[in-house]
Amino acid sequence: VAWQKARELTVEIYRISSSGRFASDRGLRNQIQRATVSVMSNIAEGFERYSRQEFKQYLSVARGSAAEVRSQLFVALDLGYIGRTEFEPLYQRCVELSRLIGGMRASLDESH
Repeated sequence: VAWQKARELTVEIYRISSSGRFASDRGLRNQIQRATVSVMSNIAEGFERYSRQEFKQYLSVARGSAAEVRSQLFVALDLGYIGRTEFEPLYQRCVELSRLIGGMRASLDESH
């Protein structure tokens, strides 16, 4: 579920960052795109690792990348690249995703 939600978020981030003034800010556009891809990539890569400890580490990186996306959304909002109506649902998706990843990581601790 977390990977699926990360995939959906990635598509939305690419959509909003590929048009208008956001698209012309290559630095922020590339950074937010890399961060959102990092979330889903780290979930996937960690899942394929052989140890629970490695998976937990990759989930930590994924959660950090989700926080990075949230931070960059604020920059996009502050610069007027996106409006509050675009910002709010994306921000909430990031928060939900961080909670899911945190829950996955906690469940790995509990089942050990």
